[in-house]
Amino acid sequence: MGEDTYKPLSAITADDVASEAGVSRWTVARAFKPGAPVSKRTRDRVMAAADRLGYAPNLLAASLASDRSGLVALLVDDFENPHRLVMIERLSRSLQGAGFVTLLLNMTDATEALLSASQRRVDAAVMIGNGYDEDILETALGARRLRKLIVFAREALNPETLSIYCDDALAMSEIATHLHNRGYQKPLFLAGPDFRSTVLGRRAAFESAWSSLGHKVPAGIASKSYGFGHAHSAMLRAWTDGERPDVVVCENDSMAMGVMDALRSDLGLNVPTDVAVTGFDDTPTAGIPAYGLTTYRQPLMAMADALTQMLLDGSDTAMTRIALRGTFVARSST
Repeated sequence: MGEDTYKPLSAITADDVASEAGVSRWTVARAFKPGAPVSKRTRDRVMAAADRLGYAPNLLAASLASDRSGLVALLVDDFENPHRLVMIERLSRSLQGAGFVTLLLNMTDATEALLSASQRRVDAAVMIGNGYDEDILETALGARRLRKLIVFAREALNPETLSIYCDDALAMSEIATHLHNRGYQKPLFLAGPDFRSTVLGRRAAFESAWSSLGHKVPAGIASKSYGFGHAHSAMLRAWTDGERPDVVVCENDSMAMGVMDALRSDLGLNVPTDVAVTGFDDTPTAGIPAYGLTTYRQPLMAMADALTQMLLDGSDTAMTRIALRGTFVARSST
């Protein structure tokens, strides 16, 4: 555009981009819509023209003119678990790469968070956490105020809820086989608190896998949360009560690190000479020499991409369950 036709950036419209790129206004609109039928050559020409002019589409206006907002709410709790940050990074990267905008909501009060998501006309609400139950999910779904409700990294029990998660049966089978081959005989399973709406089937999966290898069903205890501190306390209580395992199998890495610190600092034991420890998730801290934690890496990027594809496809199929295989990671803690 020449000097005589200069406009401030806020006044640049799709018509200006269409004129600059030599296409129709509707082609400009399609070029900015993920998955729309536009050739790569045309889309690149439109994007180059928009970049030259400093144009950005009015996403709010576009959402009001369609049945989609392009917004995806990520509802998160359990912020003391470092793995949550990794999940958020993978999900937001995948969703934003497909043209969605992510909205982070604190799910400490799940009812309020779901209401906030529905008021913003989000295309989906993705629940990443533990602090919600069946009644809350039923209320949200019954009101039909959310297009999609997706549970991420857990298997949902509600028939109207979609879920994408790591295959616990495969994961715990690999962990059990590793421990069996290393000669361990008396595992103790440390689980987190039980929630009615979603399940981590890791304890049941480990018990099944361990029994199939010719062992008796292992002992198990529960922590008040999935955090470091409660796992630390649970391990000390179990030891005081007479539990003397040769390996502690933990439901996540944060709990495993709490257990390792209890064994070393409070009980004066060596890991793994006296007691071995396994975790789950393969958080960044798990690999440092101070822990060297044997764990299981969830396929988070594949899980995030599966969720994004589900939204792009517009699937509304109830009872969708996507279970993906992760990777066993053996380190010095076993």
